[in-house]
Amino acid sequence: MPEKTTAATEDDAKKPETEEYVDIDDIKNPQKEESVDIETTLDKIYGFVKKWKAVSAKDVARKLKEKKSNVLFYSRMLRKKNLIEVKYPVFGSPVLVLKQREAIPPVEKAGGELVETYYTEADNVSAKIEIRREKGEVVPIYTIKPPDIGIGTQAFLDHIIDELVREVQVSVQEIVDPKKMTELRQKFFALALEKILDYLKIDERSAKTLAGMLVQRMYGLGEMDIILSDKYLEEIAVNNSNVPVVIYHKRHGWLKTGKSMGSEEEIYNLSSEIGRKVQRDITSLNPIMDAHLITGDRVAATLFPISTMGNTITIRKFSRVPWTVTSLCSDKYKTTSKEVAAFLWQALEYELNIMVAGGTASGKTSMLNALCAMIPPTQRLISIEDTREIFLPSYLHWNWIPLTTRNPNPEGQGEVSMLDLMIASLRMRPDRIMVGEVRTKPQAETMFEAMHTGHSVYTTMHADTAEQVKRRLLEPPIQIPKNELEALHLILVQYRDRRKNLRRTLELAEILTSQGSDVELNYLYRWTPRSDRFEKVNDSIRVVEDLNMHTGMTLNEIVDDLKEREAILGWLMKRGIMDIEKLGLIMKKYYEDREAIVKASMKNKKIDDILR
Repeated sequence: MPEKTTAATEDDAKKPETEEYVDIDDIKNPQKEESVDIETTLDKIYGFVKKWKAVSAKDVARKLKEKKSNVLFYSRMLRKKNLIEVKYPVFGSPVLVLKQREAIPPVEKAGGELVETYYTEADNVSAKIEIRREKGEVVPIYTIKPPDIGIGTQAFLDHIIDELVREVQVSVQEIVDPKKMTELRQKFFALALEKILDYLKIDERSAKTLAGMLVQRMYGLGEMDIILSDKYLEEIAVNNSNVPVVIYHKRHGWLKTGKSMGSEEEIYNLSSEIGRKVQRDITSLNPIMDAHLITGDRVAATLFPISTMGNTITIRKFSRVPWTVTSLCSDKYKTTSKEVAAFLWQALEYELNIMVAGGTASGKTSMLNALCAMIPPTQRLISIEDTREIFLPSYLHWNWIPLTTRNPNPEGQGEVSMLDLMIASLRMRPDRIMVGEVRTKPQAETMFEAMHTGHSVYTTMHADTAEQVKRRLLEPPIQIPKNELEALHLILVQYRDRRKNLRRTLELAEILTSQGSDVELNYLYRWTPRSDRFEKVNDSIRVVEDLNMHTGMTLNEIVDDLKEREAILGWLMKRGIMDIEKLGLIMKKYYEDREAIVKASMKNKKIDDILR
């Protein structure tokens, strides 16, 4: 570190003098804050050397009003990057000599019609997003502009990384455990921030930006972390190194970005890095990888020649704020209706089995998450998934076991399949089992066996209609017996309109007890696209019969119960309760004192008054 004294030799250098700076606010709202362009003392030093080709350290120190020892300390960082050379003449001040010219980056022309601009933020690194329509392009171009830092600051960051690597010891457990990885990132950020403020005379906001960049380089995905922070993105796709990275934007659909991967090797290294953190491998022997990020986002990667045009990575982003029934019913999203949600809530409380079906990205898992948040808190829950996608409110965590599958190692050993987990879960005395997705016959057989042995099961399946669900389950390759299918009570189908970029509950149907050779479906609710409304098609037959048989409720009592639940949901929506934790507390209160919640909804009481 550079000295506080005026010594001129580099061997005796110590830390530079620092001053107390007034703290500035963190970025509270990255949608409004400008990104920070940073110029440090190292950039200024390199600028002088670049201008004059050779300049004395004494002159640089005078111009910068900086100690000469500090200038020499920073100069050694630039020397490590082969940018300058420091010469020590017999007489006079050391001379800084230009050794390498800075590569001039290509200038991005901001042409075309500006469609939208906003800001996003990750790890205190704020970046500007621009979406433009450019001539000759079939889709708009998505450009991300991170903070601009000079080549001198880049050399400084490299130096800090070298120091921190020596100081911060990292175990394998910290890499693979999401909670410990989060703690490690926080620890690294704090240490990096401390060092930056010790070395440089910059404001705290700029220091936090640099510290965030270091965290992303060391324990994240670099610039990809900033892209992942954009809350409007649903998908990020790297198709190969010859074409731009593409993204799926919630408002604008598929867009090209201004970023391309440098090489096929870079794509492979990125996918391999993602895999290692969750103990998944991708190699020439195993060229397909299904993994996830510590944020829960799902990752699918393939290698050439399986993907014939090059290596690929596809990241499916999940909402950082878990969906709730109230948000899905809200006027903003209109994914389903209060009437449908109330019916499903009733079915959940009384332990009826539900399957959520739909196409890719239709909102199956989001709907399953929202429904499971309304489960009574007095029961034992087990979730089984390939990738962790189910998020429950904290009041349910006390007796919830989330299980995930594991791929085999390179020797083909150690695999834990979804079937293995389903069989194991039956020995854990679960009251409710949530299955991420049913794909194979053994999985379906085990799931229906769980239903028949008295467990409530909620799962998802790829199918476009309730009739298609029935055919997939009854016909090859799954082909379960018809009497097994009767254990499933309800099929909820989600639909995604790609043209209008909306998601809706397409239909809700119940499976009737078969009277003859075929299994019948009774359609209860259906979405009408022309009016964009949910309409009741038929009254329930089986659900009413089952509730009457197991609870003793009459038809009128069941109808009144549904109206109460619908009124409660309407009250929560009026009060703006969209947060999963707050909704969870209301559900907990409902199961403890139902009458209190019903009366509160009728009187439109404030939520905080109820939760006291």
